[in-house]
Amino acid sequence: MTNDFTERELDRIIEMAWEDRTPFEAIKFQFGLAEKEVIKVMRGTLKRSSFNRWRKRVNSGVSQKHLKKRNPEIDRFKCSRQRQITNNKISKR
Repeated sequence: MTNDFTERELDRIIEMAWEDRTPFEAIKFQFGLAEKEVIKVMRGTLKRSSFNRWRKRVNSGVSQKHLKKRNPEIDRFKCSRQRQITNNKISKR
């Protein structure tokens, strides 16, 4: 699965997965990866301890990776002061 992406795209997927306020739906929107596929990518690229730390954080109350856990007032993927999402695969660089 990681062979389908360039190194830069893979770095961006991992970065988005680590960000607490970036939901899995945003990763699916930009890269077409569902939550289970993101987990596989993270498992395959991170060290075991880093993967375990990430999974623990995603499943904690701190992370808002799942839209169901988010405050309903937050209805965007990005800060309102950032540029609009243009469906560009690499939006931050």
